[in-house]
Amino acid sequence: MMDMGSSGSSMPWRSLPGTRRASPRVLVAEDDTEMRQLVAEALREEGYEVYEAADGGRLLFEVTSRDGHSRGDLDLVITDIRMPIGSGLRVIEALRNARWKVPVIIMTAFSDEATLADAEAVGAVLFDKPFAMDDLRAAARQLLSSVA
Repeated sequence: MMDMGSSGSSMPWRSLPGTRRASPRVLVAEDDTEMRQLVAEALREEGYEVYEAADGGRLLFEVTSRDGHSRGDLDLVITDIRMPIGSGLRVIEALRNARWKVPVIIMTAFSDEATLADAEAVGAVLFDKPFAMDDLRAAARQLLSSVA
C-alpha cells in the first residue's frame, strides 16, 4: 500500500490530461523513519506533495508502473543510498539505464570519492548526512525549477 503522507489523499498518481497539478510530487526514500519523516515534513512545509518509501524495493515500486516502465509523474526523488532491499543508488542507476529522467538527490552518511563519482554518473546531487534542511530545500527548489 502506498504511503499517502499526512494528507491521506486518495488522489491517483497521474493527473488527468489537460489538468495541472497544484504542487510538485516528491518521493523520499529513507530506511531511517525519523530521517524520512523529517525530510518529508520539511518538503511538505514547502508545499510539495510528498510520498515516502522505507527501502529500495519500495523506491523501485513507487517510481515504476506495474509493467516496469517509468510512471513519469514524480517531479523529484530524494533517496538514501544504504537501505534494505536495494541500494537507492543502484535503483537510480537501473532507472537511468532505462532512460528515466526525474531529478534525484542522494543522501548518505558514508560519502567518499567513489560515492560522489557514482552520484555524478547518474546525474544526482549528493548530500552528506548530517546536512542543513534549508540546503536540502534549496536544492529541491532548484531542481524542480529546472524541470518546470
